Amino acid sequence: MRILLVEDNEQLGEGIKTLLEQSYAVDHVLNGEDAILAVKSHTYDLAILDLSLPDMDGLDILREIRGNRLSLPVLILTARGKLDDRIAGLDRGADDYMAKPFEFSELEARIRALLRRLSMEKTSQLKLGAVQFDLRNNRVTAADTVIELSARETMVLRALMMANGRVLSKPQLLDTITNLEADVSENAIEQYVSRLRKKLHQHGIAINAARGLGYHLSETS
Repeated sequence: MRILLVEDNEQLGEGIKTLLEQSYAVDHVLNGEDAILAVKSHTYDLAILDLSLPDMDGLDILREIRGNRLSLPVLILTARGKLDDRIAGLDRGADDYMAKPFEFSELEARIRALLRRLSMEKTSQLKLGAVQFDLRNNRVTAADTVIELSARETMVLRALMMANGRVLSKPQLLDTITNLEADVSENAIEQYVSRLRKKLHQHGIAINAARGLGYHLSETS
């Protein structure tokens, strides 16, 4: 799961990011312009949005997200705690609203609740041939046998299976396993694909290379 954190207080933002990274991949941006760019350039499962940003109001970012018909869940986390502010945020399309100061345990609980709701709205199982991917627990099986994958191999396979046969480029696959600050080369994708090929081949699944374009999945028979 990947979260976008929009918080202009760098110290607070980095503190939240560090704690959340125990369970999620987190990108932290400090202003509205970078937030909008991140949402347009990357795929997130949740956004945590401060309203009082240096270059624009967080509600304008929320309007941009909803205006583009993005279903991204948004949790507003702000010092604006009055009832009118809460109503305005929820009416603009926020999925939840928390006022500062806050307890981190409550923030975690609200994040889990939003992600559970998102998970229930999506198909919980991906299937190709004998291979099944349980999105609820990132568990991959074939004929009731667990296929052991590393965390990043799991993310790459998830992206390929969700693409439903479409070709995904190396940058697109790289985007699924890194955050904005990570220094990972596209060569790493080749390594993960190579390992996945070996693990999936015996179960009748091939990872095909479209020269110069990327990779896609297919059944071998």
